[in-house]
Amino acid sequence: MVLQDLGRRINAAVSDLTRSNNLDEKAFDDMLKEICAALLSADVNVRLVQSLRKSIKASVNFSSLPPAVNKKRLIQKAVFDQLVALVDPKAEPFRPKKGRSNVIMFVGLQGAGKTTTCTKLARHHQMRGFRTALVCADTFRAGAFDQLKQNAIKAKIPYYGSLTQTDPAVVAAEGVAQFKKEKFDIIIVDTSGRHKQEADLFEEMKQIQSAIKPDQTILVLDSTIGQAAEAQSAAFKEAADFGAIIITKTDGHAAGGGAISAVAATHTPIIFLGTGEHLMDLERFEPKAFIQKLLGMGDMAGLVEHVQAVTKDSAAAKETYKHITAGIYTLRDFRENITSIMKMGPLSKLSGMIPGLSNLTAGLDDEDGSMKLRRMIYVFDSMTAAELDSDGKIFVEQPSRIVRVACGSGTTVREVEDLLSQHRMMAGMAKKVGEQRKQMQRAQSMLKGGNKEQQMAAMQKRMASMGGAGLPGGLGSMGDMAKMMQMLQGSGQGGGGGLPGLGGMDLQSMMSQMSGLMGGGGKRR
Repeated sequence: MVLQDLGRRINAAVSDLTRSNNLDEKAFDDMLKEICAALLSADVNVRLVQSLRKSIKASVNFSSLPPAVNKKRLIQKAVFDQLVALVDPKAEPFRPKKGRSNVIMFVGLQGAGKTTTCTKLARHHQMRGFRTALVCADTFRAGAFDQLKQNAIKAKIPYYGSLTQTDPAVVAAEGVAQFKKEKFDIIIVDTSGRHKQEADLFEEMKQIQSAIKPDQTILVLDSTIGQAAEAQSAAFKEAADFGAIIITKTDGHAAGGGAISAVAATHTPIIFLGTGEHLMDLERFEPKAFIQKLLGMGDMAGLVEHVQAVTKDSAAAKETYKHITAGIYTLRDFRENITSIMKMGPLSKLSGMIPGLSNLTAGLDDEDGSMKLRRMIYVFDSMTAAELDSDGKIFVEQPSRIVRVACGSGTTVREVEDLLSQHRMMAGMAKKVGEQRKQMQRAQSMLKGGNKEQQMAAMQKRMASMGGAGLPGGLGSMGDMAKMMQMLQGSGQGGGGGLPGLGGMDLQSMMSQMSGLMGGGGKRR
């Protein structure tokens, strides 16, 4: 992925310094040199890199540090804060409002992925309750309207365009007027790709802007643009005064630092990252979460939002969740969990959101991982309805069923046995979750009325006797009552710290499952 190598190099430089026995000014300077070299090789503008170096050095002034200060933690915080400042212009982007027509205009270079990104953004807002529509004002590129039409039909989004009108300003004005009349919340206008040296096309862009008067203009930047990003974005800023940036093709392997330079040059916030070719491959950009992900610290908010998006309104997921809360976990529930993981996209994308996992999965091939998951689905599809709705004991009692399923799915007996073994482990976790939820419900009912202090003390004693280990939400000790109350509140709302669509499992359980699915066994045919 774009910038993945940059993240590894920066992380390695900071880790080497913090593990060093002699943490002096020379070691600090060596770390700064490595971070700057990594940024320069990622195509970040040299002036930005120099500025970053000065800022980090000013934050950690060795000569004025008191002896009691934890230097390692101070250095880690300084590097993190300055990297966040590099991608955060502290400018608030436009936020569309319901009940009125919000017009959004897209501009950018040829081939940056504007048309696809228009549809992704329209779908993103559509899934959040907005009525969205698309207007194709690209009359220059052959096939532009057909491409937008195909994307819009696929995403079930209304669209407008013309095969006869050659003036893009007229097409844009007509489309916006029509959708405003029909009271659409968000109207996204796609325009032709243009270069800063094409004066006529830049004048045309201004004419479109004057005709539709957009509430927001978005610059779409290809992450592979390199050092040209700063000059191009500055020219677009002067002509179109865009208020936000979307960076596309971040799933590639280019350096990608040029796009970061564009943010600093124009003081404009990045609002989304395009992470693939599919309509769901659009991630909201948050500076802190982006740097956390870059440094292998994960992006939990992004992970939960992604899970919610891919499992929204899934009847099967809701059924699985009901089973889990009752302490039941069938083979059909396990199949639903595997399907949910497959919907999330490649393992590399998922692992970047989970703290520490990106380092562990660095050598794993996405293709091998997805093939292993698909073969598990083949096994499930060869089972009867009675077998899928069972707890798996039927296979222990009648081993001949394992042979039948292996033959029917084109897999091996060993693969079927591995799957059943994995299911038993997950069923054990589900049983614990069910028991813990009952304990939480009892504790919650105890808090309703009566002497609160006595009930708190009794509940603390009860939880201590249960043992803190294994409780959902990562509660190691029940001494932290604030955390326990937060969990109780979540369980009362049906959350319980679990991930939606994954049967209410907490993140630790999901990661155990992932490691079981991806680890060991090698390839089997």
